Amino acid sequence: MTEYVDAGQAIPLSQLSAVKGSAPAVAESVNYERILQARSEPQNWLTYYGAYDGQRYSTLDQINKDNVKKLAPAWVFQAAMVGMHSGASTFSFEASPIVVDGVMYVSGPDGKVWALDAKTGEELWRYKHASPYDVSLCCGNVNRGVAVAHGKVYLYTLNAHLVALDATTGQVVFDSVNGDVRAGESGSVAPLIVKDMVIVGSAGGEFGVRGHLDAFDAHTGERRWRCYTVPKPGEPGSETWPADGEAWQRGGANCWVTPTYDPELGLLYQGTGNPAPDFDGGVREGDNLYTDSVVAVDVDTGEIRWHYQFTPHDLWDYDSTMENLLFDAPDGRKLLAHADKNGYFFVLDRTNGELVRVFPFVDRITWGEITPDGKVTPKVYPDKEGEPVHFWPGPAGGKEWTHMSYNPQTGLIYVPVQEVGATATRRRREFKESMPYWGAAVAVDLEDFYGFVAAIDPLTGEEKWRWRNEYPMCASTLTTAGGLVFQGTPTGEFVALDAETGEKLWSFQCGSGHHSSPTPYTVDGRQYIAVPTGWGGWLEGFLPGLLGGNKGDALFVFALPES
Repeated sequence: MTEYVDAGQAIPLSQLSAVKGSAPAVAESVNYERILQARSEPQNWLTYYGAYDGQRYSTLDQINKDNVKKLAPAWVFQAAMVGMHSGASTFSFEASPIVVDGVMYVSGPDGKVWALDAKTGEELWRYKHASPYDVSLCCGNVNRGVAVAHGKVYLYTLNAHLVALDATTGQVVFDSVNGDVRAGESGSVAPLIVKDMVIVGSAGGEFGVRGHLDAFDAHTGERRWRCYTVPKPGEPGSETWPADGEAWQRGGANCWVTPTYDPELGLLYQGTGNPAPDFDGGVREGDNLYTDSVVAVDVDTGEIRWHYQFTPHDLWDYDSTMENLLFDAPDGRKLLAHADKNGYFFVLDRTNGELVRVFPFVDRITWGEITPDGKVTPKVYPDKEGEPVHFWPGPAGGKEWTHMSYNPQTGLIYVPVQEVGATATRRRREFKESMPYWGAAVAVDLEDFYGFVAAIDPLTGEEKWRWRNEYPMCASTLTTAGGLVFQGTPTGEFVALDAETGEKLWSFQCGSGHHSSPTPYTVDGRQYIAVPTGWGGWLEGFLPGLLGGNKGDALFVFALPES
């Protein structure tokens, strides 16, 4: 590790990165057993989706349909993003805060992590990871959150390091390299704790890297296993890539959104990204497994047990990294729900990957068609060199990485929907390491867009209601036992909707657009809703019409007035 010399004494740079402070030692007792029962601790938000199933549902009901109109800011924390930062791209505050017994742990852009007093917003400590200024980033200087367990806070960094911090001080415990930043690999995913392992996935498919999912020892930082999501010659699925050449080595299929997990089956459900190059299929003939898929990965070995591919031979940049939400049917069948970029909603049997149901959840789909039996027929795609082709949904999809939520009281899944198209013009590019490898020039529509929150019954495919907005929905939903759905908008409003009817019950203007995931929790019996705000990231992909929108980097925390 690089050292800094002061008065003749060498000091590791890691020790200079944390601002001295102290947080209560609440993370010492967080372990796999507690995370397994996370929903029994509604006062906390112990893991990325709130629980392993990805439902983003809270049993808290102090804030409810009857009193939500009284909701007001309790405190605001400014992340202070100023000056230069890593990557030639914009930044965005995308994290989902973790809360443990009154302490909040949250990550921001550019390698920052804070421990905050969840009741007052007081900073307890902060950490800044140094990554190269010229790191290759496709889609913004972002981080989606941390994991907390075993007295540590785990961060996956822009330059593909898994860093463990002491949860009481913010000091580095270990720093494990997990990718080649020179080749275009990077990291933005929130880690997941399973057993005594930390699970993280790679990013960088737009630079022609080979995707992988990795498990590390949570105590030592040593790698336990690696699961490549593009098979090499001779492995199952390799027949879906050209037999000659090296297309598979730069095939994409990166795992840049946190997986869900079924502890009874011992399976991680990981969504994978687009193939590389994104739009030029001529250099990668075949279905290109396991791109644009969900792969069910054995958590103990890293082996792929089954897969389902949503968009074979993708020519539209339709990553399928989005969450795979787990729920059970009334008859006990174990199901998985996935709203894909391609505009279709899939319900699978999560024990074996069998298709149960598929239906469109957006209004406009022109790229192709998927029939009820799962047959995929492409119709419009960039095929001829230099010839522009327009299609819906655009490359940000009908739904991007931001997450839907499931309320077991209503049986509905609340999906943030983007209605925006794009024009792609194929431009064949020779592969060069760490250089963008898209295979097309892309222009996302500047007009003719809108968005909505759709309340969908996954058992029937019926849309029960929608709350329409003039702009695409670019932030995650959260649903609670108070009968509410929370959603942030690109223009800064944070809204509460009636989970049964979709009626807007409350809103607050946060001053900057939302592109993150709200977190509910309680301290001393008072319920709070925390939401990071800050308009940025890959704006040119999902809403270029708001490139000039108000920027920001604030964490807003709301509560009812104290009685």
